[in-house]
Amino acid sequence: MSSVPRLVVAAPSSGSGKTTVATGLMAAFAARGLAVSPHKVGPDYIDPGYHALATGRVGRNLDAYLCGPELVAPLFLHGARGCDLAVVEGVMGMYDGAAGEGELASTAHVAKLLGAPVVLVVDASSQSRSVAALVHGFASWDPEVRVGGVILNKVASDRHEELLREALDSAGVPVLGALRRAAQVSVPSRHLGLVPVAERRSAAVEAVAFMAAQVSEGCDLAALEALARGAGAVPGGSAPWTPGLPTHGHPPRSVERPSDKKPVVAVAGGVAFTFSYAEQVELLTAAGAEVVTFDPLRDESLPAGTSGLVIGGGFPEVYAAELSANEPLRKAVAALAESGAPVAAECAGLLYLCRELDGRPMCGVLDATARMSERLTLGYRDAVAVSDSVLAVAGTRMRGHEFHRTVVEPGAGAAPAWGVRAPARRVEGFVQQGVHASYLHTHWAAEPGVARRFVERCRTS
Repeated sequence: MSSVPRLVVAAPSSGSGKTTVATGLMAAFAARGLAVSPHKVGPDYIDPGYHALATGRVGRNLDAYLCGPELVAPLFLHGARGCDLAVVEGVMGMYDGAAGEGELASTAHVAKLLGAPVVLVVDASSQSRSVAALVHGFASWDPEVRVGGVILNKVASDRHEELLREALDSAGVPVLGALRRAAQVSVPSRHLGLVPVAERRSAAVEAVAFMAAQVSEGCDLAALEALARGAGAVPGGSAPWTPGLPTHGHPPRSVERPSDKKPVVAVAGGVAFTFSYAEQVELLTAAGAEVVTFDPLRDESLPAGTSGLVIGGGFPEVYAAELSANEPLRKAVAALAESGAPVAAECAGLLYLCRELDGRPMCGVLDATARMSERLTLGYRDAVAVSDSVLAVAGTRMRGHEFHRTVVEPGAGAAPAWGVRAPARRVEGFVQQGVHASYLHTHWAAEPGVARRFVERCRTS
């Protein structure tokens, strides 16, 4: 298991074509009959949706900032169980990580933690011989990172490809593919990046199929598979992560008792709430919950017997009119919160619980308003729980990520959720009765006690 064949797809910068190549490779290998495990470096929620479409398996994130470097390999092995090969899509430029933290959470860092060879995707659209200097620099910058090959993207013509290959002959890094410019691969974007798969299913299927065809035609799949199979064992002798087992030496505070009736935890889904990590549901299930997904755009009531509610991230601002029009569900959410039942809301969930969003009525659980903003708030956050809540006791340290173009006023309640140290010291979010609502996206695998505490409160509230 620890020697699962694997590749990391990286690039010198964002916009070079990592998603196209990684997704195309996943789909192309899957079409060859391989069980492919898809992964994404960093906190991105959207790319894993395309990865899942390409492989038929859940897309998973590997984030050394949110989860700590020690969990990257175990989480990778957990996702890769039963697979023939794994493809890991990088983030930003290969050596770009958490601001001010050196290599932490960069693609290069994760590649080293996994002992995985890197395939460098280069946008060759405006260069020829200079590509050799670029590739040489990336391949030699960190001797612990093994760049096993290059895929040239956005190549203009056969002559252009010939010039690029001639230049790279001296770089010592083999060319494993050359892809022509192709508008069909383009995936539409909006204010927070690519449009999620859930919102454009048929078009996304076509896009992924085209990526697979382009990669199959333009890349040496046999050489890429051989590179992956030469990766060897994952460093450190890591065992796969298992939901429900303690980490950091802390014993679980509660375990499911056979005689207990499983508490129902409703998890928001549908096209308005697509941001979540797969491990969250796995942790809730391992803690003894029956997890039921519902769609706030379509369902007029919460699942039968709901005793806890989780509302993750997504795009409620895009669907504000439809969410507001579903008054029966808004009232049901408000009533559940008023009863003191546990409610965990992140980012989009925070907006949904507000009194209004862009002037449209929402659930009214929080005495706050939300609106779209021109300013993008983006970055990792080091946070500490300010108030005891259904997720954590005050003083619990967690790392999170913010990614939004909205503003909530006020930004914190009488009992804030988190104290954030950077980029400026502040408190944010709301804790009231059983509600924990915040802009901060967190990865519960980093602190499994969060899921256990939440489910235990569902049993007793």
